[in-house]
Amino acid sequence: MQEHADVLFANDTFYFAFQVRDLDAMDRLWAEQAPVACIHPGWPAISGREEVMQSWAAILSNASAPAITCRGAKAYRYGENAFVTCYELIGTNLLVATNVFLREAETWKMIHHHAGPCNAPPGELPEEEESSLQ
Repeated sequence: MQEHADVLFANDTFYFAFQVRDLDAMDRLWAEQAPVACIHPGWPAISGREEVMQSWAAILSNASAPAITCRGAKAYRYGENAFVTCYELIGTNLLVATNVFLREAETWKMIHHHAGPCNAPPGELPEEEESSLQ
């Protein structure tokens, strides 16, 4: 299950970059060769690396942007492609997210992020989980 651990590590890297507002780390995580897209909650779909990174620059530079915590992450892999489903806790708001990755230069790189409102998770969300970033 090392490949699942590697995908979850990439997912944790994404949320860590988000939490600490590190645009350089976010930029390194997104694929450079493959097409990319992103759907932020309430935003239209964004495609193309330049536009996606501009959206992250706007979000991460916003001092009033709330903190985000990833919960209940589950990884799925098929060959050189993988995706993670998880929940995002932003204050008291709950979002459900899908993060899609592919192998680029032997590293898992994000090619798609989609988050949107979630009425309730299926069952209890685990308390704050231990990150794979250690």
